[in-house]
Amino acid sequence: MKRLFKFKYHKLLALVVCVVFAYFIFSNPSVQGAIGDLGEFSYLGIFIAGFFLALGFTAPFSVGFFVMVNPANFPLAVIMGALGALSADMLLFKIIKFSFMDEFKRLEKTKPIKEIILLAEKDFSVKVRHYLLYILAGIIIASPLPDEIETLMLAGLTTIKPRVFALMCFLTHIIGITLMLLI
Repeated sequence: MKRLFKFKYHKLLALVVCVVFAYFIFSNPSVQGAIGDLGEFSYLGIFIAGFFLALGFTAPFSVGFFVMVNPANFPLAVIMGALGALSADMLLFKIIKFSFMDEFKRLEKTKPIKEIILLAEKDFSVKVRHYLLYILAGIIIASPLPDEIETLMLAGLTTIKPRVFALMCFLTHIIGITLMLLI
């Protein structure tokens, strides 16, 4: 059967639809009121929103929640959200380290990746390449972008220890969630 509508970017379209849908949900005054009425349960909600902040298609809904919630204890809310996000990041890290490494090894042998690696090795020292990778990953973690990207970068392209990864994720999520709660 021939397709009537050809579109190559289904996942990007789904992500844009999620962002628009989340905007309309959190623009609704009754949703805003319900989030304001959470009271003590808001910290559990903040932990859950933090968890889903690290995942691609649910991140827009978490951002909406963080922008709408008004916690009584701001530092506790930031820590709870960062712990939730850290939980998701560590789960992603373990999954990627366990099941994707064979594909990374195959990918490293392809011509475009070999050319990128040669170019990077020619222009930058190992230390500079790692610092640039960590900085880029930190920016992605602190932003509402999907954490799958940085987790793939760090778990697949470096030999980062889980403890260092966890500390980096926790600290950058604290920055990102603080900024969202301040909006």
